[in-house]
Amino acid sequence: MSDQKISMPSGIGGLVRYFDEYKSKIEFKPGLIVVFVIIVILIEIFLHTSVILG
Repeated sequence: MSDQKISMPSGIGGLVRYFDEYKSKIEFKPGLIVVFVIIVILIEIFLHTSVILG
């Protein structure tokens, strides 16, 4: 076996923190996303049932 050891820099260790590099100007609260998804689902159900009923 080899006695050679490979050491990583202690500050980074191969990990990259992408969230520190970019901050979006547009941010949404999680509750708003849930409400938006529910509205889209209700619209889809309405459109589906209106096509079936004719």
